[in-house]
Amino acid sequence: MSRYRIPGKGRVDHGAPVSFTFDAKIYAGLRGDTVASALLANGVHLMGRSFKYHRPRGAVTAGSEEPNALIGTSRGKGRFEPNTRATVQELRAGLVAESQNKWPSLSFDLGAINDRAYMLFSAGFYYKTFMWPKSFWDKVYEPVIRGAAGLGKSPTEPDPDHYASRYLHTDVLIVGAGPAGIAAAMAAAQSGADVTLVDENPEMGGSLLSDPAVQIDGKSAWDWIDAQLGRLRAAGVRLMTRTTAIGYYHQNMVGLCQRLTDHLDSPPKGAPRERLWRVRARQVVLAQGALEKPLVFDGNDRPGVMLAGAAQTYLHKYGVRVGDTPAVVTSHDSAYHAAFDLADNGARVAAIIDTRDEVRPDLLDGARSRGIEVLAGHTVTTTTGRLRVKSVRAAAVRGGTVGGGRTVPCDCLLMCGGWTPSLHLFSHTRGSLVWDGGGQTFLPDRKTEEVEIAGAGRGLWGYDPVLADGAAAGLRALEGLGRVGHPAGFHVTNDRPGTGTSHAELPTDGNPGKARAFVDFQNDVTAKDIRLAVREGMRSIEHVKRYTTNGMATDQGKMSNINGLMIAADALGKAPPQVGLTTFRPPYTPTSFGAFCGYLRGETFQPTRKTPIDPWAEANGAVFEPVAQWLRAWYFPKPGEDMHEAVLRECKATRASLGIFDASTLGKIEVAGPDAVEFMNRLYTNPWTKLQPGRCRYGLLLGEDGFIRDDGVIGRLSPDLFHVTTTTGGAARVLTMMEDYLQTEWPDLDVWLTSTTEQWATVALNGPNALRMLQPLVQGVDWNDFPHMSCADCTVAGLPARLFRLSFTGEIGFEVNVPARHGLTLWTALMEAGRPYDICPYGTETMHVLRAEKGYIIVGQDTDGTVTPADAGLDWAIGKAKADFVGKRSLSRPDIVAKGRKQLVGLLTEDGSLLQEGAQIVLDPDQQTPMKMVGHVTSSYHSTMGHPIAMAVIEGGFDRMGETVFVPMPDGVRKAKITSTVFYDPDNTRLKA
Repeated sequence: MSRYRIPGKGRVDHGAPVSFTFDAKIYAGLRGDTVASALLANGVHLMGRSFKYHRPRGAVTAGSEEPNALIGTSRGKGRFEPNTRATVQELRAGLVAESQNKWPSLSFDLGAINDRAYMLFSAGFYYKTFMWPKSFWDKVYEPVIRGAAGLGKSPTEPDPDHYASRYLHTDVLIVGAGPAGIAAAMAAAQSGADVTLVDENPEMGGSLLSDPAVQIDGKSAWDWIDAQLGRLRAAGVRLMTRTTAIGYYHQNMVGLCQRLTDHLDSPPKGAPRERLWRVRARQVVLAQGALEKPLVFDGNDRPGVMLAGAAQTYLHKYGVRVGDTPAVVTSHDSAYHAAFDLADNGARVAAIIDTRDEVRPDLLDGARSRGIEVLAGHTVTTTTGRLRVKSVRAAAVRGGTVGGGRTVPCDCLLMCGGWTPSLHLFSHTRGSLVWDGGGQTFLPDRKTEEVEIAGAGRGLWGYDPVLADGAAAGLRALEGLGRVGHPAGFHVTNDRPGTGTSHAELPTDGNPGKARAFVDFQNDVTAKDIRLAVREGMRSIEHVKRYTTNGMATDQGKMSNINGLMIAADALGKAPPQVGLTTFRPPYTPTSFGAFCGYLRGETFQPTRKTPIDPWAEANGAVFEPVAQWLRAWYFPKPGEDMHEAVLRECKATRASLGIFDASTLGKIEVAGPDAVEFMNRLYTNPWTKLQPGRCRYGLLLGEDGFIRDDGVIGRLSPDLFHVTTTTGGAARVLTMMEDYLQTEWPDLDVWLTSTTEQWATVALNGPNALRMLQPLVQGVDWNDFPHMSCADCTVAGLPARLFRLSFTGEIGFEVNVPARHGLTLWTALMEAGRPYDICPYGTETMHVLRAEKGYIIVGQDTDGTVTPADAGLDWAIGKAKADFVGKRSLSRPDIVAKGRKQLVGLLTEDGSLLQEGAQIVLDPDQQTPMKMVGHVTSSYHSTMGHPIAMAVIEGGFDRMGETVFVPMPDGVRKAKITSTVFYDPDNTRLKA
């Protein structure tokens, strides 16, 4: 075991060793460790590199506010997470971690050459450089800048994990399970209220976990925590660990991100990795404590320089001594306790360097009894060491003047510049803050929600006042519910109250112009940068923030905002509140996109709709894709085929002979009644009055804005009955629209609307042999009077059916509708009857290819909510003589009839390559960025014609037929010729055969 691990100490499991790798080297840790604590136990302080200067960095904190120790973590294929805080990531067996922002290695990073030339990268340098020569921007500057951007590398594979989302309503939500939060929960729970207590850490207890010597009500801190949590569980309080409150929103809604499996060696199959909670609370108590402030001095960023409170946490929670000979620099009493605890556990504290002239006698006595030298009225002027701090220079300060100094050898430096209340969530609600001159920090003032702040968040220090304040906050929350509770008292011994002073920046005994005193560790913002921003005209702290990037790192300024504000105020000669305060925005800590999606890609309570034919498709190897709430057969691969090969085979078989397709998911609505034809005339663009029973027509549905909303083939079965089909995803939307107009606009019409989507199973037959195969199976149809776009009630294979002759492929086509209970029987009969014609089942991907070859659009793919019938080449579907229909007036608006609108056209690439759907289209590929984009690709497929085809919307596309356009893609620019959207059988010879 490493000499830095103290046997038997901490809350880790010393009997459960865990191995992990960091930068391909194997290390040993313990169950309960974080990556940072395990590395420190192995004597590793170097964990990362800074963003701009690539300076070596180590962990400066022990929590979620960590700006330095960012790593990438891996677990199997597709599970790579960049910018993970090593101070938060719990150790698990086989964890693979790697450092970031370095090359070729962490200890020898060529990017550190930036540090040698730091004078070239001062605040706002990017506003003043890269201006000349202009031609260098595309070829030199931009590629270099993009290559240097970011810290971690983005994942390159799809995320295989599951994520969940839930809602919760609770009476009282308490954020933070430290002493104040636990006391608030105890007070709120006594009346039977529904109470939820959340904490971002794996264990509840907050600062008490790092202060086991404290005793509350005669129990040690840890025993008291266990006892109170047991009482809370017995009272029915909801306890949620590893749960971060990421945002506080209007009407007391708090977003929580719960980490469920990142700490597990082998997560259960299908278990969500994270769960996003949307919590609506009647009362909220924020007990988030306070964050320790770093001190700003030359060389304060070296590995081994960390917050004193962090060292105390590593010692008591993880049993790790962060160094053998630590030095301490402080302006606050709390750092003394960290020094004393380390000394009591085998460390030889080199010195306590206190910037204050006077130190409490009991602290001096404690230092003296442990043989620790206290240098009161001193400062640290600089540090030495390349990959880890080796020494500090301590110098006396008298009247603001730095006197003679001496070198203090050490292997780590603990610093404390005081404490800042954590008020991020309170600020999310636009609650106002007030400056506390005594504590040199902001405190909560006016609130906008039903919220209470408790404990250190209100500037209180010491467990006695914090516990009392937490209990009082819980009682106030009860009062807000109209309930009454009883105050509780706490008896605290071995309390560690403290006071301190604040400094904008510690003085140096060297050349101030060469001092590298860092404020924002991750973004390499120095005190000198902030003063430069002020000299160059920045007056508001928001301007200073953006000019220097101070507070814009992944910690969102938790470590840098107050120090940056005080330095800017000092440079301006103003009080800090006059300079302003930066805006806190959610999320509180970095949160994965998966958590916000909140979709469990497994079984959910959302119904998965299946057609009667799906069992056959599953048994025959179909690959499925989700479409709206349905799972549809995507393609039917044969052994050894990939998707491309399977789809090409299905396309060719359908074009050559006969294909069969499950179209049951199409929306189906019956419009019936004496006024059915009038209703259809008013709703759809097409005329319906003269459509004879037994015939079909393509129907186009617009919104009031004149843009395409849906389409489908509509059959008139009798004078007062229409069978309306819609897109799969549009069925409910179209029915809602119909009901809306019928009930609110045309209540005089005698019409009934019935959704029949799941009443009918629909099988599509397409191909040259479709008619030949189907004829013997049909009874009740006069084939001499059943041309393309006809419909009839009949029997097919002995089953009652509704038969449509139509096509979405360009081949002879039929859609056979039978009652859903007969769907599988019909499919089986058609497959058997089609065997002599080599019938081929095909899926949705083949359907997409065949329709695109014929130029048929898909609403929502080739349209985007701003496409009119004329834009899509569908103006032939508008009844020109109709007095009115939904959207008619909008079709005459100036912007709708203006030239240059994006219009749907075809594209053929010059080199026969496949275009990416969504790719942007330009006229001049050599123009400067940002390029003028004239359109985008809407559909793109390999086709049966030996070359890929595509459809796109392009400005003035109809007038550009035959012109060449350019499509920039990641692997190069493609030249494409604008063509008609109809690539296959433009004369409809095959369709009407």
